[in-house]
Amino acid sequence: MPLPPAPTKRAALLSTDAFDAPARSPARPSRKKDNAESSQKPPVLDLFDSRIAAGGEHPVAFRAKDPSSPGSTGTGGYKKESELVQLAVQKPKKAKRTGPSKLFVLDTNVLMHDPMCLFRFEEHDIFLPMIVLEELDGHKKGMTEVARNARQTSRTLDALAGAQGADIAKGLKLDTTGHRESGGSLFFQTQPLDYTLPTSLPQGKADNQILGVVEALRKEYAPREVVLVSKDINMRVKARALGLATDDYQNDKTLEDGDLLYSGSLALPTDFWTRQSKTVESWQQGSYTFYRITGPIVASLLINQFVFFEAPGEPPLYARVTEIRDKTAVLKTLKDYNHLKNAVWGVTTRNREQNFAMNLLMDPEVDFVTLAGTAGTGKTLMALASGLTQVLDDRRYTEIIMTRATVSVGEDIGFLPGTEEEKMGPWMGALDDNLEVLGKTDSGGSGEWGRAATNELIRSRIKVKSMNFMRGRTFLNKYVIIDEAQNLTPKQMKTLITRAGPGTKIVCMGNLAQIDTPYLTEGSSGMTFAVDRFKGWPHGGHITLARGERSRLADFASEVL
Repeated sequence: MPLPPAPTKRAALLSTDAFDAPARSPARPSRKKDNAESSQKPPVLDLFDSRIAAGGEHPVAFRAKDPSSPGSTGTGGYKKESELVQLAVQKPKKAKRTGPSKLFVLDTNVLMHDPMCLFRFEEHDIFLPMIVLEELDGHKKGMTEVARNARQTSRTLDALAGAQGADIAKGLKLDTTGHRESGGSLFFQTQPLDYTLPTSLPQGKADNQILGVVEALRKEYAPREVVLVSKDINMRVKARALGLATDDYQNDKTLEDGDLLYSGSLALPTDFWTRQSKTVESWQQGSYTFYRITGPIVASLLINQFVFFEAPGEPPLYARVTEIRDKTAVLKTLKDYNHLKNAVWGVTTRNREQNFAMNLLMDPEVDFVTLAGTAGTGKTLMALASGLTQVLDDRRYTEIIMTRATVSVGEDIGFLPGTEEEKMGPWMGALDDNLEVLGKTDSGGSGEWGRAATNELIRSRIKVKSMNFMRGRTFLNKYVIIDEAQNLTPKQMKTLITRAGPGTKIVCMGNLAQIDTPYLTEGSSGMTFAVDRFKGWPHGGHITLARGERSRLADFASEVL
């Protein structure tokens, strides 16, 4: 389509009279002239619509002329503004929330848990009692995660109070620092509040003072809903006992229910081949077979998700989704690590999920692997075996780096002597146990000296590092194992994963039923966060190991205890 002719005058050279001239309604052209012009000139865009309606319609920039509009044959019809916007951007509008906004009173532990929580309440208002600021001030010293969050919260409050036009008495607008999703205001306790609590609650305790503030605000702002938000379960129980509305801080939870966590595998229906018999395409490439499938099942698939078909009397299918386009998906068969000829450092897989996991661990195109499962499912053993094979045999990586969250199950035994690696030694008992197993799987009659040399070589290629010194590091061509990842917060998980440089593979392992970090749950764990965010990424994969292979005693204990 040819472009419209360029303007003959620059806007800066127009006279002042031209700017002050009133808008004129052009005379309606005749139908014959319209027909003649429409046959020669294509529809163009007007910079401004000069025909302003009597009702005060605002001129719209780049309003498109519609040759097919009724009552016009060429240049007389105009599209409505709403139609033009729909043509330009096909995005559904977010539905506005209706109803009165709430007033949320935040406990100190919420601010120390998530320093950005002030901007997570959308259009609702936030109230901070004075005792909360006192507690923040008391927790700001130190190098712990809680101290860092307290300092970050103080800086955020200072930025809000120092914004232009801020008035604490009227409330600080939460969107003044760039968080446009926050439509509410922040209020501080600027005067004493009148409240009465039961005599069984000591008046000097900080938690009870916050409960008193909530009680006073509920009476003052009735019938507006006032809600206490706290991570402290006992605090919420006391609030409910006093008849106060309370809730947990939910924004940090990736999932509401641990059972909804992405498992990484999907069972195909029993009539799968019957439905796909006419549309399936298959081809061979090396030792792998590919299948292109269609149908409603494609909508529920993700890249690098494993699918399996098992039915009596029919050959099983174990495959991985490698491509999804529109309504078709491509499945690629797996390498069978159950067979002894495909053993990895002498280790063969014993069940379906372990075979899925080994295919992810041995694939150089997969940079990030997460393994979840109960005790004894073989997570550490498979990760170490595949790492040793790719470091010592394939030379794909230069060394194995192993780390874990140093969270005690019971009481802390105090400081440990020695270097960084020696201090991490007691935490790495799982590494020693698995290396002992892998050392025995080395075939050949090399004898005691040969085994000792092999063990020395293995240990020279495995470095044990502490998470405390990971900030700022970059790992090049390393095989990184993060053990007990369920005890990491999302922020710690992000810090570790972003250490990966070119050619590095990261393996995260954990059991979400064994979380020892305070305030962390299955829904808010860093491992849950990583699994949910990386699902469907072409270079990442996850599998939940279902069956334990450690011993019959360990399997039975996992089920009944």
